[in-house]
Amino acid sequence: MKSLEEQMAVYSAYHQDARNRATHFIGVPLIVLSLFIPLAWLRVDLAGVAISAGMVLGAIVLAYYFALDLVLGFAMLVVFAVLLWAGERIAALGSATGWLWFTALFIGGWILQLVGHLFEGRRPALADNLFQIFIAPIFLCAEAFFALGYKPRLHAAVRERALRLRAG
Repeated sequence: MKSLEEQMAVYSAYHQDARNRATHFIGVPLIVLSLFIPLAWLRVDLAGVAISAGMVLGAIVLAYYFALDLVLGFAMLVVFAVLLWAGERIAALGSATGWLWFTALFIGGWILQLVGHLFEGRRPALADNLFQIFIAPIFLCAEAFFALGYKPRLHAAVRERALRLRAG
């Protein structure tokens, strides 16, 4: 498994433009939220507790985030909990309303992402490695931490490695 620094450096190499990053801060959560809507309809009852596919997917991704970094994993737990809760609430409005929300959020999120990459002048990271789609949320969380002055060594290492990757 690649380290958080390695994963983030690759992602960062594709996201140097501030406008691109700004579009991702909106687009990525919209896409994650959109996916939690239809996944909320896929449910199983385990000992009286309803478990949705969104919960399962979220737990798998969070386990990976925790393996990468404990602090960022906890932060992503909060973010995913809010997005999962919102997705469950939207799904509860019924399938017609849920699919409308899914479509608007999913397409809107991807449009924002693509507009950001027009600013960047570079294709999305997932075009070269589909797994980068899972790095986007924790990357944005780390960027928020960096902006607040947390994890300065990781920030410097990611920035340095990303610039080398971009140049090479």
